[in-house]
Amino acid sequence: MKQRVTTAVIALIIFIPVIVYGGWLIDIAGIVLGLIAVNEVLMMKKLLLVSPEAIIADIGVFSLIAPLSWFGWLPPQIDRVFVFFLCVLALLIRTVVSRNRFSFDDAGAVTLAMLYIGFGFYYFIAARGVGLSMLLYILFVIWSTDSGAYMIGKRFGKNKLAPHISPNKTWEGSIGGTVVATIIGSVFLIFYPTQYNFILMVLLTLIFSITGQFGDLVESALKRYFSVKDSGNILPGHGGIFDRFDSMLLVLPIIHLFGLI
Repeated sequence: MKQRVTTAVIALIIFIPVIVYGGWLIDIAGIVLGLIAVNEVLMMKKLLLVSPEAIIADIGVFSLIAPLSWFGWLPPQIDRVFVFFLCVLALLIRTVVSRNRFSFDDAGAVTLAMLYIGFGFYYFIAARGVGLSMLLYILFVIWSTDSGAYMIGKRFGKNKLAPHISPNKTWEGSIGGTVVATIIGSVFLIFYPTQYNFILMVLLTLIFSITGQFGDLVESALKRYFSVKDSGNILPGHGGIFDRFDSMLLVLPIIHLFGLI
């Protein structure tokens, strides 16, 4: 527990100035976090981080997260999406060159990881571009969902939510976490309203909280598939970057879908 608290304090000391300052600093942070996360997936798949497929994955994730202005030097027919597509083609060619040691299934898994992580951290940066209050709202909803689900589940949890994926999660904790997040999110919205009316935002907060829990379960399913406890160990006591941002990676695109970022 001491190690977990120490890591959390150090991470917040670094993280808070980054999100407050925004600008180029949040761009760099999003790219670095995305690169670490996709490499954690590669490690779970037992792919070498210095292999051609790892380098391709890094380029692909970078192309999805980096600001559009960073691609201004490319010819007009090559945009960030086409750079990503070239990375997918390179992975397919890699299956041939490696004589299927790097298989089509591997290429599909790496492509999916690039998309999921790349778009997730792209919208992380986009949320800060809307404003500090928007990013804080998202963080508070996700963090309060996790904390509420843990505390209420530990005290009242009896009915398993997804025993084959995440045995410790319960329906009581899940519902409790969403209630806590909706309350905290609603209080935040009183002081920092969005373009939507308050009642609609309360309903959306409910949806975002539930979506965040699905993001957590998606990563739990992935770890269960690869038989690992954590996605990495870069954050002692907390696991990897993918572990810490699993909920956010699914919530952020949904928030974009509703026009908030």
